[in-house]
Amino acid sequence: MNVTFNAIEVFEIAQQIERNGAMFYRKAAELFSESDISNKFLELADWEIRHEQVFKDMSVKIIDSDQKTTTKLEKKEFDPKLMACLGVFGTVSDPIHKLQSINKVTKSLKIAIEKEKESITFYEGLKDFVPDRDDQNKVDAIIEEEIHHIKILSQALKQRE
Repeated sequence: MNVTFNAIEVFEIAQQIERNGAMFYRKAAELFSESDISNKFLELADWEIRHEQVFKDMSVKIIDSDQKTTTKLEKKEFDPKLMACLGVFGTVSDPIHKLQSINKVTKSLKIAIEKEKESITFYEGLKDFVPDRDDQNKVDAIIEEEIHHIKILSQALKQRE
């Protein structure tokens, strides 16, 4: 079966990944009694919510300009929640278990950076399913947002090391 996604579908998946990321970081904040790290994870959750809104706005812009609004997915059921659960902050494998055995701030920030890098890999892979160059550019914009996430996390890590 040949499955392709348009930019709107990729943005739906991206939005779900960001919601999953926010949930991940909120759970992580609960694991640490140290207010510094707990607050950092809560801040990360807020960043994820802001990114979700950015992706939602990008999607609306595509819809408003009538670009690729019809689905190209051959399967009848397209579920962005399911697609997002397969990658990065996915709820299928619940990555919070990895954090539960960690008690160091620096290690926790490194895990967060790893998850953000995985999201870039996920979006790069999704880009291969988007045949239209304009839509690929939109996915590139998502990747740029995630790179910015890594820069912010890396700065926080540098301050802690």
